[in-house]
Amino acid sequence: MFGTSGPGRHRTARARRTVFTAAVGAAAAVTGAVLSPLVSADAAQEHHQHNAGKSPKSVIFINGDGMSAAHREAARLYLQGLDGKLRMDRLPESGNLTTDSRDPNTYVTDSAAAATAWATGHKTYNGAISVDVNQNPLPTLGMQAKKAGKATGLVTTAQVTDASPAAWFSQTADRGQQDEIARQYLEKSKPDVILGGGEDWWYPADTPGAFPDHPAEDTTEASKGTKGNLVQEAKQRGYDYVTSAAELNKTRSSKVLGLFANEEMFQQRPEGQGDSYDPVVPLARMTTKALDTVSKDKQGFFLFVEEEGVDEFSHENNGDKMLKSMQQLEAAVAVARRYVARHSDTLLVVTGDHDCGGLAVEDTGTTDESGDGISAEDGPFDVKGSDK
Repeated sequence: MFGTSGPGRHRTARARRTVFTAAVGAAAAVTGAVLSPLVSADAAQEHHQHNAGKSPKSVIFINGDGMSAAHREAARLYLQGLDGKLRMDRLPESGNLTTDSRDPNTYVTDSAAAATAWATGHKTYNGAISVDVNQNPLPTLGMQAKKAGKATGLVTTAQVTDASPAAWFSQTADRGQQDEIARQYLEKSKPDVILGGGEDWWYPADTPGAFPDHPAEDTTEASKGTKGNLVQEAKQRGYDYVTSAAELNKTRSSKVLGLFANEEMFQQRPEGQGDSYDPVVPLARMTTKALDTVSKDKQGFFLFVEEEGVDEFSHENNGDKMLKSMQQLEAAVAVARRYVARHSDTLLVVTGDHDCGGLAVEDTGTTDESGDGISAEDGPFDVKGSDK
């Protein structure tokens, strides 16, 4: 199944891709992680039993946005082969959750309602960021962690003010109010680490920051904030502002704002139409820096980590870049698992907020098996280490 193909390589597996259908089937797998990916199942179970009943001091919550079981199976075959396992699949506990919305027009969730369900324990309408169906603000776990004296942070390859991270640290009736979400980060929830894309929302219109307005790769991207110069405000509030990998490596501040793109840290388009996945700072590196920073707090921490490309490239039916995003997600999970192996008082959760794209994995064929005239097939991709 999933993998790149080229001259001289076997082309004997194909993944069918379908037009995005608003994330039908909003079930996601959740896993609590302990120890390292090299520990045996027996050792992991022993560790789990040893720590049973103990509340974790810290939490790492990792979201593969738009990731369902099909995405994980695709990535498993592509990255690990027929008998391999992803690091996220080696965790000792697993379960299912539902993130369907309470929208009056549809039960199919979007990322805002799904993340609100995580962050608050309440289901709500699509587009809501941690407010209930009547638009009343709901307490969020991210803000509760801060009130409990813990360090907090968010890492994403999307805009840092996008729906999934926003739900933990802000409350708005409309996910599109990303400059208001940024303002709330600074003035209300105050996460210690903010790393990702979305610089456009932190600067007033026609006032570009480190990344120029209307870049060639996407001329629609431009500064658009309405809340003043929030980067300047962040600096006044003690954040070290960084915009490159070198600057991120150099900073030793306990409060870091890193914005590494105008919008998302990639270009989400169909294959060969300007699609690109080459973040200024890889997700695993951002995760490492975030953990280095928030783990200095003796009271513990809450850290949200997200790979957005799984969702966005599934929207675009782009199997190649979706797999690359899954690979980067796996790398971030590896960072988190190494940390948990050294800090047994840390809970790791790896999940997805909804299914995106209606991905299906199938054998190769000469025709579109769906026969609906809408679906399209992507690939074929190689199963690692096999002729499949």
